[in-house]
Amino acid sequence: MLKIVHPICCGIDVHKKFVVATVGTTTQSGITEYQTKQFSTFTEDLIRLLDWLKSQSCIHVCMESTGKYWHPVFNILEEYCTVVVANPKYVKGIRGKKTDKKDSIWLCDLHKHGLVPNSFIPPLLIRQIRDLMRYRFKLINFKSSEKNRVQNSLTVSNIMISNVVSDTFGVSSMNIINHILENPDDQDFDLSSMLHKSMQNKAETLTKSIHGNLTKPQADKMRVCLAHMENIENHITDIENVVLELVQPYLRQIEIILSLPSIKDIFTAIAIIGEIGTDMSVFHSSKHLCSWAGLTPQNNESAGKKKSVRVSRAGVYIKPLLVQCANAAIKSKKCTYFKVRYDQIKKRRGHKKAIIAIAHMLLNCIYHMLNKNETFNYELYEMDSKPKPTYAPQITEEMAIRYLQTLGYQIPHMPIKM
Repeated sequence: MLKIVHPICCGIDVHKKFVVATVGTTTQSGITEYQTKQFSTFTEDLIRLLDWLKSQSCIHVCMESTGKYWHPVFNILEEYCTVVVANPKYVKGIRGKKTDKKDSIWLCDLHKHGLVPNSFIPPLLIRQIRDLMRYRFKLINFKSSEKNRVQNSLTVSNIMISNVVSDTFGVSSMNIINHILENPDDQDFDLSSMLHKSMQNKAETLTKSIHGNLTKPQADKMRVCLAHMENIENHITDIENVVLELVQPYLRQIEIILSLPSIKDIFTAIAIIGEIGTDMSVFHSSKHLCSWAGLTPQNNESAGKKKSVRVSRAGVYIKPLLVQCANAAIKSKKCTYFKVRYDQIKKRRGHKKAIIAIAHMLLNCIYHMLNKNETFNYELYEMDSKPKPTYAPQITEEMAIRYLQTLGYQIPHMPIKM
């Protein structure tokens, strides 16, 4: 018989318009009595749900992470109850016998026996930072999309600035593009005054590259894209200012993460804190954290055989971020340890697996640094980053005699010197 972990607990089936809550009370004889009620998702009714749980002396609550609908319920219950938010794939009920009431009872039964793995829900302030940083990430993606549209318009119009300069949206390039949009008929203008001094030697080539056929529809499209880019940039700045105000309590943790050789941007450190939080005690070990972030392969073992598997799909936001940091880490000249390890793994497994391994190492470092409240110590990695000297194998006199005898040489018996 399964052990009763929570004699009084509640399972909540969450929907957009209403929630169905079932409180299970288990007696000492092991008999569970259920009480089920339905509440709307308006704040007033959710407060009634909290009052009902208090009247039942229920402080242990379990619910599925259904879209974004679980957030309002969690925000109201978290101050009084210990809320477990479960991944739906771990709490699926029996197919063919699914109703809202049965789902809430099923969640209650699972939680009663402690069978529901809890999802990582950071504190409220960390959740707010996470939400803003993810929105900032989306805005940056929108800006990149607009850049691609502008670049496509230039290519269609045969204005090949990208063939000459490394950054089409640099200061000098944008001066030229803005002049072309303002004066579409003027193609023989002097570029020298628009170029940075480091690009003066490319003036003649740039003059050839801008002789294209920019139509009015393409020019109008580019103006809209550039205006949208500027608007998005302003919104990104606004979001960053709000984030910088929120992270004031975590300046020490940001300083710790910025001490890593591959992380120089403060918003990269803030994004990492927004995803994993600052309290590492919620993870059993660094391996648990790396598994949660999707940087370790899944387990697939059957009949004593372990099959090769890929890394999990977890860590949708933090995994790409750490991979970018890993690509920077292998280029760092200040700490060559990551480069040495990357080269060792790349020879055997290739670039993709090697870069995931470096991202795994970085997250390991972050876990221990935050856990011990210490910055990155370069001296710990200096010995490992240096190539180890190779020594010639040493053989004894007796081994040399035996080796010569195997080759057919007749060696007279000689006393071995001690």
